[in-house]
Amino acid sequence: MWLCLTLWLLVLVTAPAQAREPTVEQLELQRDAEGLVLTARLDMAIPPAVEDALLRGVPLYFAWRAELYRERWYWADKRVGTVVRTMRLAYQPLTRQWRLSLAAEPAANGSSLQYAVHQSFDTLAEARRAITRLVRWRIARGDELESDAHHRVELEFRLDLSLLPRPFQIGLGNQPDWRVEFRRNMLVPRTVAPVIDAPAPEMAGEPVS
Repeated sequence: MWLCLTLWLLVLVTAPAQAREPTVEQLELQRDAEGLVLTARLDMAIPPAVEDALLRGVPLYFAWRAELYRERWYWADKRVGTVVRTMRLAYQPLTRQWRLSLAAEPAANGSSLQYAVHQSFDTLAEARRAITRLVRWRIARGDELESDAHHRVELEFRLDLSLLPRPFQIGLGNQPDWRVEFRRNMLVPRTVAPVIDAPAPEMAGEPVS
């Protein structure tokens, strides 16, 4: 099966394609008593080649990455911390459902991902909305933010091809239809926002195992 999928992908990379950067529906950094949180919602179209791969049984990985920097006038900005949120999306033909798994922590030194939360969706559109939505994602602690300094966040969202098996990565990085990527630089607020209500869960609905 894997050999057939690999050969199919090698043929697929020669097909013409177009990439479209996800558009912003909501993007907000908020500073609270415990640190810094990010709320985001993107409108992302799944390219046809990516959807076709999913339907053929290839699980794909999407990752949010936020890097916090403290600005320095006398030298390059100092990177204070990095957080990563990785999700694995797979189609299950027997149930005709889409399974989204949230990694407990980033993979290190080529190790496999361990998953903390799983959720199933009836449609790809529902799974896509969950992938591109963040609700009060904690990206920095309070002690990482200096009160008298300026900070910024480099935010990235992308289809992470590096987590695919090696044969699947051949040639895909140069194909526009496989480049799903979004980047933004954001200034960190200097003041603490008032608490309005309790944060909503990051993955809607009840987790399923």
